[in-house]
Amino acid sequence: MTVAGFIADLPDIPRIITALAQWLACLVCILPLKRRDSVKGWRFAAVSAAFLAAQCIYMVATDGFEGIAWNLCMAGAALLMFCYIRVGTATTRNNAVGCGCTAFIAAEFAASFEWQIWCYIHDHFDVRLKMWKILILVLVYGIVFISIWQINKNISSADEEFTVTGKETVLTVVATLLIFAVSNLGFLPVSMPFAGRDSAEIFNVRTLVDLGGLAMLYAYQSQWKSSHIQRELETIQTILNSQYEQYKQAQRAVDMINYRYHDLKNHIIALRTEGNDSQRHEYLDKLENEIRDYEAMNKTGNQVLDTLLTSKNLRCMQHKINMTSVIDGSLFDSMDVMDICSIFGNALDNAIECEVQIKDYEKRMIHVDAFSEKSFLIIRFENYYEGNIHFEKGLPVTSKKEKSLHGYGLKSLRYTVHKYKGEVQIDTRDNWFSLRILIPLYMEKVSLQAD
Repeated sequence: MTVAGFIADLPDIPRIITALAQWLACLVCILPLKRRDSVKGWRFAAVSAAFLAAQCIYMVATDGFEGIAWNLCMAGAALLMFCYIRVGTATTRNNAVGCGCTAFIAAEFAASFEWQIWCYIHDHFDVRLKMWKILILVLVYGIVFISIWQINKNISSADEEFTVTGKETVLTVVATLLIFAVSNLGFLPVSMPFAGRDSAEIFNVRTLVDLGGLAMLYAYQSQWKSSHIQRELETIQTILNSQYEQYKQAQRAVDMINYRYHDLKNHIIALRTEGNDSQRHEYLDKLENEIRDYEAMNKTGNQVLDTLLTSKNLRCMQHKINMTSVIDGSLFDSMDVMDICSIFGNALDNAIECEVQIKDYEKRMIHVDAFSEKSFLIIRFENYYEGNIHFEKGLPVTSKKEKSLHGYGLKSLRYTVHKYKGEVQIDTRDNWFSLRILIPLYMEKVSLQAD
């Protein structure tokens, strides 16, 4: 910052040092975020080098500006930082603005703090070698930006990047402007209110205000993350309850169907005794075989699974979807009813929704199997699909317009599987979507004992 004419004790911060701080602040914000597919590997290195050169050239070229012109130059530097984050990551615009604001204040703090350390060592120890100046720069920037990188990594450690609203973005920008303004009040001309008189105190205030502002911005981001996680957990819990309610409704429906089929069997017996017509016997044989097929359908050995699979199978029949299953229901005896509903309900709803979009009825196929292998419970859902499926954080991205309102079914499933120390794997190959779940069998026993 230009202080000529007002402060003579401490020299100006070299613009190249400020430019380096701005670039490093952006870099440590970018690293924990997902990068664009077109900007990875050597391309990201090339883009980063280009932005470093642009930042340094811009800051050096605007050296000497004062007053309003200096503020406009800093706004231009902040815009360059935003562009670097936007180009280097696949994050949303609002989140890029928030990251850019945090990076700008972090750069202001790092540059001011490093320059104060260097000036102190230079004056008190009479260190004048350029090597020492570089060494101190590397040391201070290393400590500051490694710490900031770790904070950014912790904030961005959720399974999915949380959504920043427009209101939160505006509040972040306003807070950043206030922090920047307050930290630089001391550099006003001495005739103005709040202007500083002693350079050391002015730099101290600037560094401390930037540090406090940086802590405030990170606290605000942590609050966003906590609120997002809380909303997501509430949504997942709602889905769990919804699947359980669907199971209870399906249980009542299946019980009613069983009563009707039982009555139908009695009618068939009565019809057989009334005559010997061969066609009628043939028709009755056909009905009886269908009843046997129904009775054998979805008999897994677990009542919850039987009900769920029967209800989903009935839905598949309505949409002309061929659904088959081979399941050992005894493997689920120790699993909570709501968890069974979450896993099978969400997975099958997702598969059915996919199959309904396929125009060719012969290609509408779903297969489910569950078995044990090497002390693992393995559950596999497979269905045919058409088109392209995009993944993010290991889960398919919903194709619906309101993305914030959809896509929670598989998240709920994964959340339930993680309760049992299991893992979810999703593969797509030759137009077959495969969802594979592995759960250690001993975890089910532990869950049962805990209940």
